[in-house]
Formats: sequence, C-alpha cells, structure tokens
Amino acid sequence: MLTRVWRHAAAIAACGAFCIFLSGCAKRKHAPRVPTPPAVGSEETGIASWYGHPYHGRRAANGEVYDMEKLTAAHRTLPFGTRLLVTNLSNGKRVEVRVNDRGPFAGGRILDLSRAAARQIELIGPGTARVRIAVLGYGPAVGQAAYAVQVGAFRDRSKAQALSHQLSERYAPVSVVLREGDPVTYRVLVGNKVELDEAEALAATLRRMSPDAFVVRLDP
Repeated sequence: MLTRVWRHAAAIAACGAFCIFLSGCAKRKHAPRVPTPPAVGSEETGIASWYGHPYHGRRAANGEVYDMEKLTAAHRTLPFGTRLLVTNLSNGKRVEVRVNDRGPFAGGRILDLSRAAARQIELIGPGTARVRIAVLGYGPAVGQAAYAVQVGAFRDRSKAQALSHQLSERYAPVSVVLREGDPVTYRVLVGNKVELDEAEALAATLRRMSPDAFVVRLDP
C-alpha cells in the first residue's frame, strides 16, 4: 500500500515538473527574423512620382539628411541601401538610385524619386510615370525589421485616431504615425509581421474596408 502511495506521489510530482517546464518554454521569447528581401534581379512595375521641397534638408527615414539633388528614392518595403535601376517606360530613360527613405504614401504608386533622379528620366514635367524597377544589389544590413499595412492617411489627427480605435477592436497592433511634410499627415498602420507574405495577406483582408491599403516596412 505504501509503495503505491509513493508511486502516485512521484507521478504527480513528475507531471507538475513537466508542466513547469512547458510553461517556461512558452514564455521563452525568440528573436524575430529579418524579412528576406527580393532576390537581385527582381523587378516591379508601377507608377513612380518624385519629391523635393519641403522635404529637402530634412531627415530621411534612414536617418540621413535628404538631398533632392542626389540619386535616391523612397520605397515602402525594400531595405535601406538597396540599389535600383529605374526605367521610365514612356521614353526608355534609366537612372540608378539608392533607397534611403520610405514612401510613397499615396495609393497606386510604388516609388518616390528624388528630384535629381526624376530629372534624369524626364519625370519632372509630368510628375508621375509608369516605371519598371529592378534590384541591382543591397547595401549593409540595417538590423531587424517588420511589415505593417497602411489603411489610411489623414490631415486631421482625430480622424486617424477614430479609425485606429475602430480597427483595434479586431486587429493588433494598430498605431497612428506622424508623417512630417506640407501638409503634415497622420498614417494609420495595422499589424507587425515578420514575413512579407503574411503582411500581404493582412492587406488583402483590410482592403475589404479600405481599398487603398498597402504594405509598408517598419524599420528599427
């Protein structure tokens, strides 16, 4: 009888220790993976625009001072330092640029060029053009990053906050991010996904409510 009691007690103790072990494993945090960028040679086609004043002399998203007379560009998801070959499909003119900023934050566009880059492919006059961009290579790694979905941009902060509150009932995280410029805008971002395909799936869901929702990269 005593032997059976000891065996039962030992079984309960072993079960308790195993549960504690599982609890410890569940609390263990894993470092997020760095999103895998597109392969060198990958191409994307869409509408490009350009920007100069009032952003000239301000900080770009990668921390350096934006100079509109240098050959740079803003892209929503490509890592900083990415080198791109941009071809204006209306005239065949090309320019090589380096990604140092985030944008464009207008739906339907894939790239914002500096004024110097836009001038080189004759984009200044028309303001926008259909382009093809090809990845030429990457600069040094920039650390951990993730993706979110932009569902709206407002000049009125209260409208951005109202949308953020509405979305937070179903999604997390949801944030309102200030975008400096003239005018100042408040962007509403949803999610924090390590994988680009997960962010694209979230964007597809959010487009049922906001047709212009698109993926952006969150840089550390």
